[in-house]
Amino acid sequence: MKRALWALGSILTLFVVSAPAVALAQDNDVSTGLLAGLGLIPLIFAALVYVYVSLALQTIATKTNTANAWLAWIPIVNIFLMLNVAQKPLWWFILFLIPLVNIVMAILVWMAIAERRGKPSWWGIMVIVPVMNIIMPGYLAWAD
Repeated sequence: MKRALWALGSILTLFVVSAPAVALAQDNDVSTGLLAGLGLIPLIFAALVYVYVSLALQTIATKTNTANAWLAWIPIVNIFLMLNVAQKPLWWFILFLIPLVNIVMAILVWMAIAERRGKPSWWGIMVIVPVMNIIMPGYLAWAD
């Protein structure tokens, strides 16, 4: 009788201990899925910003009669397109690889691009302002 009670107690203990573990495992699956789904939102936003900036850069290259406007869609290579639009030497690409110097170079290149589009050169400084750096390529591309 003692053994039967002990076995029943062991089974009940196992059930009581394992039931919350199963529930936590299911909650963990839900939270993992939720985090994965929420992680997709910034990825989609980044892809939309990339498409927008690439389309704007391609339009700028087309309007300034720069060859190979399709290079705007290739990451890193689009810097060479920006240098061509700005009429800057291609070796400046090396300066884009140096931290902190690349910020100054981006400002100088976007200032030259703004001048090529007939806009004030101070629009190039907008590349360091958080929301304006998204608006500025579209303004330079589609504003007349």
